[in-house]
Formats: sequence, structure tokens, C-alpha cells
Amino acid sequence: MKRIYMDHAGTTQPYSEVFKAMEPFFGERFGNPSSIHSFGREADKALDDARRTVADFLGVSAEELFFTSGGTESDNLALKGVAFANKGRHIITSSIEHHAVLRACEWLERQGFAITYLPVDKYGLVSPEELEKAIRNDTILVSIMHANNEIGTIEPIDEIGKICRRHGIYFHTDAVQTFGKIPIKMDNIDLLSVSSHKIHGPRGVGALFIRKGVKIDPLIHGGNQERGMRSGTENIAGIVGFAKAVELAKKNMKKDADRLTKLRDKLIKGILKMPDSWLNGHPVQRLPANAHFGFKYIEGEALVLHLDMKGIAASTGSACSSKELKPSHTLLAIGLKPEEAHGSLRLTLGKDNTEEDVDYVLSVLPGIVENLRKISPFKRENK
Repeated sequence: MKRIYMDHAGTTQPYSEVFKAMEPFFGERFGNPSSIHSFGREADKALDDARRTVADFLGVSAEELFFTSGGTESDNLALKGVAFANKGRHIITSSIEHHAVLRACEWLERQGFAITYLPVDKYGLVSPEELEKAIRNDTILVSIMHANNEIGTIEPIDEIGKICRRHGIYFHTDAVQTFGKIPIKMDNIDLLSVSSHKIHGPRGVGALFIRKGVKIDPLIHGGNQERGMRSGTENIAGIVGFAKAVELAKKNMKKDADRLTKLRDKLIKGILKMPDSWLNGHPVQRLPANAHFGFKYIEGEALVLHLDMKGIAASTGSACSSKELKPSHTLLAIGLKPEEAHGSLRLTLGKDNTEEDVDYVLSVLPGIVENLRKISPFKRENK
């Protein structure tokens, strides 16, 4: 059976070059980078080289980059670390952030911090004007994602960062979905979260950029690794693989973005010909590989399962919340009714997807939707 993977926002297949770069660090180059003997120095050099590779790609100093276990840890370190290191009890975020940010904010609320959750418009965009109005005398941090992981809308983070800079407030952005895919202007960003497995690197590795001078406390204490910011023996093999994925992203980013945008637009144009369907997210200001749809009268989970039976891997939204039965907080925030939010489909393209893949999806999807609507309780209820 034909197998097509269109869930690249969930995770990506590591490049073969990534495996090759990692392999020695599972074998003969197994040293601990904290050790002072030759094995340790060899591992420490690999760690330094990887740090410079990722930092150079972002255009920041290597001393400002700290490796973590992934985007979730980076988000938690940014929010909780800044919250407890600075005077002030108020943080601003948006209603459509990844759960790594939202759950961290909910936890901070229980510790006595005040959180403002900004609304978004029908496209999922945060209003910089509304953000500025929400700033208080005790505001210490703003956390707004660069692009939404479900609907793909790209936020005006440069404008938001400038507002934060004017008010002397730290600005954090979750760039897990944009890092290595579109350019990131770092001028007005104080903290930035990235992840390896979204760019064809290994899972379990990420990084947090912390601008020099930012006051932040570590979450994990122990052996003083990552210059005391993140204790624990570094995952050298994973970090080396991450750096290799970054090298390849730097080489291919523009070409891949142009190609995937064309495939995305063809997918959107074809699917929107179907009755009672719509596009979620901004029509233009969106990630090159993201296409997110809504369909009336069906359940997105059933749609994903039927696509899987046809060899197409897709999702309804974030992989981190795919097992939850409640509707997506992002889709509710952009104004969809719960029954509309349940009928969602996210197709995210990647390096191996072709025009033939898109054609296959467009040939299979209408029949699946039609059959699901025939047995749907939603349609009967709405008659």
C-alpha cells in the first residue's frame, strides 16, 4: 500500500547524515564531556562544535545557547526561570500557545503569579496593540510563539519584541515550528525555544537561547553542566545529530520553503473545492508546510483513521494533545464552535513529499469525507 507521511509538524524522519554523525558517539567516542581525560575532551569538543553550529545559525553567541531535552523543557525553563529570578508577578502570553507554555503558566498561577492570556483574531493572530495595553508595572515576561503548531499562523514577533524592549520586559518566543524552516529575526528576542526533531534531527534534544544579561534561574540542579543552567550529563550523540540537522536546514531552508509552499497551496486549493470545508489559520501569513482544514458534520479523529487506512499519515492538531477528546484550545480561540473544532485535519508537508503525494490525497480525501458524513450524527442533528 502507498504510504505518505504528512505529519511533519508532529515529528520528522532524521536525515541519514544525522544518523551517520551520531553513530561514533554511541561507540568509540563515548566519553563524558565533563571528564578531563582524552575521551572526555573529545566529547567536550563535539559539544562545543555543535553549540557553535546552532548558535551561528541563529546569529547569536555560543555562550547564549543552552542545550535541553527539547522544546517543552526549553519553554518551562524560560517561563519558570525568568519568573523566579525577577521582581514582578505578571506574565503575558496568548490563548493559543503550545501546552508546554500554557501548562507552565497555569503552574505559575498556582505559585501566585498573574497571567494574562491574550485573545487572537479569527486567523490566530495576536494584536500587538492589545498586548501593549495588557502590560502592567509588574510585568516581567511576554511569551508569544513564533508560529502556531496547529494552524500554522505566523505571529508578528518582531513588532511584539520591540514593544517589550520599549517597556524593559523580557520577550520569549517558542520557535519550535519555525526554527530551520523560515528566517528568525533575533534582534528583539530575549529567549527562544527550539527543538531538534522538527527539523529531521533526533528526538529528545532541543535548546534555549538566553540573551546575555537576562536574569534567569535554572530548573535542574546538579553537576553544573551547561554552565549551571541545565545540570545533567549532556546527550552528546543527540546534540551532534541536532547540529548536523541544523547544518542541513541552513543549506536547504530557502529551497525547501519555496517547494513546500507550492505543494501546500495546491493542497489548500484542492481541498477547499469540497463542500462545507474551510481553511484554519491565516491564508498567507502561515508556515510553508502547514495546511489545516475544518469539515462540517464529521469527526477529525475518524478522518485521520480513514486516511491512515489509505496510507496517509495526518493529524487533527498537536501531537502532544492528540489523545485528548476535548476540542483544540487553538480552534476554540479563533472562534470555532466545539463541533466545528472537532472536524479538523492538519496536513504538514516535508522533505520527501511530492506533487504526486498531494494528488493522491486530493483523490482519496473527498470520498472519505462523503462516506463519513453519511454516517455522521452531526449532520442529522443539524437538519
